[in-house]
Amino acid sequence: MMPAPAPQLDEPMDAQPSASFWQDAWHRLWQNKLALFGLFVVASLSLVCFLAPLLCAHVIGFSYQEQNLALGPVSPNRTHWLGTDPLGRDVLARLLYGGRISLMVGLCATAVSLVIGVIYGAVSGFAGGKTDMVLMRMVDILYALPFTIFVILLTVFFGQNIILLFVAIGAVEWLTMARIVRGQVMAIKQREFIEAARALGLRRRRILFRHILPNLLGPIIVFATLTVPEVMLLEAFLSFLGLGVQAPHSSWGVLIKEGAEVMEEYPWLLTYPAVAMALTLFSLNFLGDGLRDALDVHGSKD
Repeated sequence: MMPAPAPQLDEPMDAQPSASFWQDAWHRLWQNKLALFGLFVVASLSLVCFLAPLLCAHVIGFSYQEQNLALGPVSPNRTHWLGTDPLGRDVLARLLYGGRISLMVGLCATAVSLVIGVIYGAVSGFAGGKTDMVLMRMVDILYALPFTIFVILLTVFFGQNIILLFVAIGAVEWLTMARIVRGQVMAIKQREFIEAARALGLRRRRILFRHILPNLLGPIIVFATLTVPEVMLLEAFLSFLGLGVQAPHSSWGVLIKEGAEVMEEYPWLLTYPAVAMALTLFSLNFLGDGLRDALDVHGSKD
């Protein structure tokens, strides 16, 4: 009698490659409609403002500096789509050029604050001990100072230069980033792979910049996205005080200040830059919230 054949096992299914952290984060960001809306709006406004010289020359037909005193302020019409200001300048052209300055202030000042904050916080958290205590006490002292007064003093002392404005705003926005990075570094430096790097005899600088900081890209990206609108608001506030961008250049803060002065007679001068500013700030906050949720390791799939 022949033995019964052994039951055949089902063929193993093809193993599906697991998604990386960044692929999983992008998938979760793609499912966040508000974050995608914010990304679309910010990208669209940035592109339009970047192409402002081309658009003013071939589409709008007016330069942001071109004046027509005989025309004066007129409401939106077929010739001037968003109207003109009291000097006869096209509002749309000035809005596009103002967006270039506002977005540039937000990005450049945020970059300055990130460079200072990341390096300062990483060194403080990795060194620990007395070095960490001294560096963090300096941060506490700077936190006690009124930031706006500090920026005003810098702009008054060094002059009202747009490049110095970037540096001045960035120089007071790095404190929170330093604290965030310090806390993350203090947690990561106790992990097993850092202990292994120390056991292999790697230098402290290599461990910090090659093994610890790359693991902080998520929090850094999120904080940078949320810092840009904060910086843009600070620039708008300085423009209200007359310490922001100076003529003939303009920013959305400058346009809002000028529109607020004549809002009762010419409301479009305040409405359009205020809507552009508010839409950009909301979009950046939506994008920042979406990136925070997407890069949250606890929210990733098992």
